[in-house]
Amino acid sequence: MDCLLMRHGLAVETAEWSDLDETRPLTDQGRKKVRQVAKGLVAMGLVPTHLFTSPLTRARETATIVNAILCPSVTMSLCNALEPGSTPQFLATFLRTLPDRSVVLCVGHEPLLGAVGGYLLSGRASQNFPMKKAGVGLIHLPGPVRAGKGLLRWWCTPTQLRALGQPTKDKDHDG
Repeated sequence: MDCLLMRHGLAVETAEWSDLDETRPLTDQGRKKVRQVAKGLVAMGLVPTHLFTSPLTRARETATIVNAILCPSVTMSLCNALEPGSTPQFLATFLRTLPDRSVVLCVGHEPLLGAVGGYLLSGRASQNFPMKKAGVGLIHLPGPVRAGKGLLRWWCTPTQLRALGQPTKDKDHDG
């Protein structure tokens, strides 16, 4: 299994939002950057077979944008194991229910996603894998999903992914 962990994009600041935290949306800039990150994921040739997202608004909006650009034929599903306050063990248990050859995109929140990275790679839910907003990491899980058995393929910042998604200029032409 290949597991892509993606943090939601830039959301309205808590101090600027008068409603429940769960309903905080992405900012216009956040939506724009998520679109650019999704184009970077396309450039990497990624083709998710499953897309799961936290039910919180900012994660759902992020997943919807990525879904439309990266994997429009995949149905997006809500996943409580990606909510803030969840645990890496809960998400790993959920991932075990999926076919071994899946390419799973999980959109959620920090500090959970960093802890999941640590859990899958080292067996401990550490914070050694922090993730910026709209950042993405790819962990390969050979065989059944188990703590400490993941192989880190890459862990990219949104800036790196946006750069990958930029159109390349034809070097044979001036200007």
